[in-house]
Amino acid sequence: MGDSVMLTGHIEGVQLTPLRQIEADGGDVYHAMKKSDQGFDCFGEAYFSFVEPQAIKAWKQHTNMTLNLIVPVGAVRIVIVDQREESPTCGQFQEVTLSPEMYQRITIPPMVWVGFQGVANITSMMLNVANIEHCPDEMNNVSIDVIQFDWTNKS
Repeated sequence: MGDSVMLTGHIEGVQLTPLRQIEADGGDVYHAMKKSDQGFDCFGEAYFSFVEPQAIKAWKQHTNMTLNLIVPVGAVRIVIVDQREESPTCGQFQEVTLSPEMYQRITIPPMVWVGFQGVANITSMMLNVANIEHCPDEMNNVSIDVIQFDWTNKS
């Protein structure tokens, strides 16, 4: 896992979906996911994760869960690494920063590695609409230095 990898803009199976923000008196409405959306498989659970400014949470791999991540508060840099041997994008990275200004949903398939970094000056909030319920048996974690990535580079 510590091998050098190539940075690209897209990993096989990852989808970015623009989302609607509706201005409303008393508070805006931010869409997240509908069952008719591309990327929706089925509903398992929804949960919020908070990411402190400059904090890095890396690396996690789900073996069965599809992630659908949305960032309605703050800004989170999401880095995905494809190490699936059968994938045409094996050995490549993809990164995207989600925020209210870049309001999109990223759908991340199982078996890729993912890490997060808070890049706002406030605590960021990220929503995951997952296709299955959380189960620790379907998740792998490795320390931040196992997969080589320069988190200080702001590309």
